[in-house]
Amino acid sequence: MNQLPERPMLPQTTDQKWPERLTFQLTMLLADINRAVNRLTGGRMVAVLALDAAPTAGLWGIGDEVRNSNPQELGTPGSKYILRGWICTAAGEPGTWKEQRTLTGN
Repeated sequence: MNQLPERPMLPQTTDQKWPERLTFQLTMLLADINRAVNRLTGGRMVAVLALDAAPTAGLWGIGDEVRNSNPQELGTPGSKYILRGWICTAAGEPGTWKEQRTLTGN
């Protein structure tokens, strides 16, 4: 399982077998959700949001991180860095974001 379906398909016809088919589909969907949650809580799966700029909308919390989807070496000779992403330092809509830089030594 890679991703959960965004719009799971449930049985539509309401014949006498419908309750059984619905129960089966919901059981399978819940099993997929449980596996995904267990992977997240067990540290075996990580979700990353990647953008080309710090968020400008949405509700964010302190410590939320966004990865840079277009990392490049920036700066002047002797102090070049790669902009890895942004971290939220004050919660809100959209919150306060600071750059996360990694020096390259160039």
